Amino acid sequence: MICEKVQHFKVQLIQSDRLPEFVPTAKKNRSLKTSAAGTAIGTLLILLAAPVQAANLTFVSDRAALGGSDRVDWSILGPVQPPFKVLPNSFSVTSEQGLGVNVSIPQAATPGVTPPLLFQTLPSPGIPTNFASGDFILLTGLIPGPPPAVGNPGPLTITFDRPVAAAGTQIAVDDTFLFTALISAFDSNNNLLGSFSTQGTSSLALDNSAQFLGVRSDAANISRLVYSSLDGDSLRDSFASRALGINSLSIAEAVPEPSSIAATIVAGLGLLAVKIKKRLAKGFLQG
Repeated sequence: MICEKVQHFKVQLIQSDRLPEFVPTAKKNRSLKTSAAGTAIGTLLILLAAPVQAANLTFVSDRAALGGSDRVDWSILGPVQPPFKVLPNSFSVTSEQGLGVNVSIPQAATPGVTPPLLFQTLPSPGIPTNFASGDFILLTGLIPGPPPAVGNPGPLTITFDRPVAAAGTQIAVDDTFLFTALISAFDSNNNLLGSFSTQGTSSLALDNSAQFLGVRSDAANISRLVYSSLDGDSLRDSFASRALGINSLSIAEAVPEPSSIAATIVAGLGLLAVKIKKRLAKGFLQG
């Protein structure tokens, strides 16, 4: 659909505290009290310590539900001279809150496919899509001419300079109305955190109906997202990847680090331990 809007154009690349020494009146009594203190502190450690478990990754299909506090609008890549601005296959941008974001799209193996492109979706004679009118769209690359033309299937990889807790964007594809959208998330050690797929649609309606595809973790451990697509309305029916486009990227970083949680627990235990020691000391003095 996108490629129908352009037939000819030139491609240009751009780029210990201790207890005071008290004299006990009964050694046995002191021993029992000390043992009780140890048991109390041990019990508190068990009750207050956070359980250790793997972070949970969930699929998010709605931008508002992601709870983003930061974003990347692709208009940051500069003005577009209609119909497209040609981009390098790899480039870096900075989010509105200062997070470094790196984008990578492999070069298409098919001859005649353009490099990645940036355009603003607008009513005809502009380029209509089913994103919201005025959105800036990052496209993996297309074959100029009438359909069918698969274009550059990607995948489109987004890597963050530091791990985030959630991220996502809307996605549509070129040259087909029904497709399967896929997203995979990886941590900083390249471990797969999870993969999800959902049915998407493409149209020229400019109605903001493009499918949102995001992930959220209960820890800030998402370092890389990989977006791809398959032609068809299910993984079983899908047989060919398609050129894909995305609009602004929503990001959420606000998840307490494990070290912060641990520090809070330790501080609380420290205060409780001091209170217990003071009570024990008073007990020793009173016999």
